[in-house]
Amino acid sequence: MKITILLFVLTIAFASCKTTAQTTETTNRKSLFNGENLEGWTIYGTEKWYVEDGLLVCESGPDKGYGYLGTNDHYKNFELNLEFKQEANGNSGVFIRSTFDGTKVSGWQVEVAPPGNNTGGVYESYGRGWLRLKWANGIV
Repeated sequence: MKITILLFVLTIAFASCKTTAQTTETTNRKSLFNGENLEGWTIYGTEKWYVEDGLLVCESGPDKGYGYLGTNDHYKNFELNLEFKQEANGNSGVFIRSTFDGTKVSGWQVEVAPPGNNTGGVYESYGRGWLRLKWANGIV
């Protein structure tokens, strides 16, 4: 399975991509991804993460187990904007306010899934489960 994540505008203070990331004084925005390499990120698990044509790309690892890409920095207050493209059916998402223990992630995940499978919903892993579902016709 190959999942391409298009990081269109990562405006934040969320997780870090580049320690020398561009920050503007007036907006306090930080780009998490430099479009060139995985500097500032840590790979968890066996999935293959790499940069291709300025995009973050993930492919299933040899054991088909879970894997994650996490930033090295943590943030309290942030806005995250991104675009993604999922090329195969599978379970994916963007974790926020989460911690890693190997490939066990505790925290909130904004779901990225095939159409009709809760994309945009918020799920708390190892916690309360679904916190907010988002369907094609709006938030439930």
